[in-house]
Amino acid sequence: MPQTMTLDEKLTISNRALDLLDAGDREGYRRLLRTAPMPPYLAKVMKEKMGSDYLIRGGWNLSEAEAEFGPDWLNR
Repeated sequence: MPQTMTLDEKLTISNRALDLLDAGDREGYRRLLRTAPMPPYLAKVMKEKMGSDYLIRGGWNLSEAEAEFGPDWLNR
């Protein structure tokens, strides 16, 4: 099981991503944000609204959702 990311680590990623966005690197911004775990409540809503395939293809870090809902939550 992946190690949980601390709040400080998440904030560091967010700040770096915002620096990329400010520099005009929208793709770098998106790519970096996807390395931080998506909050479980948001992953659940995204699954309901966009579908499991969207989350899988998008390369999102779903480690916290998997820890909360179980490893097969996307297939249920």
